[in-house]
Amino acid sequence: AELSRRLGLPRASVFRMLYTLEQGGFLERADDGTSYRLGLSVLRLGFELLASMDLTELGRPVIEELRDRCGYSSHLVVRDAREVVFVAKVPGRNAMFHSIQVGARLPAHATVLGRILLSGMSMAELKALYPESKLQAFTPKTPSNLKALMVLIEQDRERGYGLSMGGFETGIATIAAPVFNSLGQVTAAISITVPSARIEDNAVDPLADMVCASAQQLSDRLQHLPSRSGWFVPSK
Repeated sequence: AELSRRLGLPRASVFRMLYTLEQGGFLERADDGTSYRLGLSVLRLGFELLASMDLTELGRPVIEELRDRCGYSSHLVVRDAREVVFVAKVPGRNAMFHSIQVGARLPAHATVLGRILLSGMSMAELKALYPESKLQAFTPKTPSNLKALMVLIEQDRERGYGLSMGGFETGIATIAAPVFNSLGQVTAAISITVPSARIEDNAVDPLADMVCASAQQLSDRLQHLPSRSGWFVPSK
């Protein structure tokens, strides 16, 4: 009632807002049972903002260097629940391929970027994230269930990077590699997009080496370690 008076809004509207914020952990009931106080999710938002600022600040020069080396658009992405979010990008030399923008979102389960970002999760964690029995299909290559998704994730783990040739959007090939934080968790992914339905076999390894080296470099920066050459395959 007090909030309704202060905001000049109907009590029913204020109640719905409070209920939504409480369910999300942004507000919680005070000890008197009628008042509210800020919840832990507000604190989490602050930490996530600081982390993303650190990530993008350290990651931008890395993906710029990657673009300069390979010539293709390079991206830095993170996961927000079931979506991949682009937090930094540098366009490649092909002026026709600059469509993806910072802030763009893609379904995690249907993209190679998402598979890389989901690769640190166990099957139990994946089931909690995707409780439905059938996953939404965007192309014929979209995994239809968690078992099929896990097969693709395992293949990416074995290689140490993810590869998709027209898997989500026709005419585009993507190579992505995981970025690890100081706890050894997958916290982001670095990728390049090639404006071609297929990358020639003899070009995959050199491009993948560049992407993996950049992901390793950013991992080292996040962990405050001296830069190392080469790439390590993440443990299963």
